Amino acid sequence: MSQSKPRFPQARVNDLVTQELSDEVLIYDLKNHKAHCLNLIAATVWQHCDGETSIPEIASRSSQSLNQKLGTTTVWQAIEELSKASLLEEPMRRPPEIPRLGRREAIRKLGGGSAIAVPIVMSIVAPTALAGCTFPNDQPFYSLCCTHAQCSAGLICCSNFLSSETRCRYGSGHTCGSGFDCCSGNCLYNSFLGRYICL
Repeated sequence: MSQSKPRFPQARVNDLVTQELSDEVLIYDLKNHKAHCLNLIAATVWQHCDGETSIPEIASRSSQSLNQKLGTTTVWQAIEELSKASLLEEPMRRPPEIPRLGRREAIRKLGGGSAIAVPIVMSIVAPTALAGCTFPNDQPFYSLCCTHAQCSAGLICCSNFLSSETRCRYGSGHTCGSGFDCCSGNCLYNSFLGRYICL
């Protein structure tokens, strides 16, 4: 009897528009009309999901790419975030023996609000009336917008739970002064970096 091949995570490639920045990847899902912002760890894990690579090997390759140690728990956390965002060909569930950590708990365990060590996928529903969007490109921080392309470099067009308007705000890992600055609505102090950053 032949054994079935183990199922490994496979990143979606169809119906996606991606833009790589210095410390994050922006993805627009043409099929689901959603925009996703992946921080560096989530993006690195996603890029190693080729359908042929096991979770431990993804952890090893991602560790080499990032020049920092990633365990399988962190990789599974990224896989779950990517699954929720429909960025994998098939959703995958964390095995019961792998502990689940929420973002805040993971940051607390990693010490000092180190959001850069936690995989984060932030998703927003794209505005529906893009054809009628008349805002110019290179909009400065907190200007009204409809698409990422309209915002100045380093900014993302999004709404958050603090304000329903779509405005140019900061993505994960950027220095912030309050939750209003961030697409996620979360601005937390990172003692490792010595400053407040967006989650």
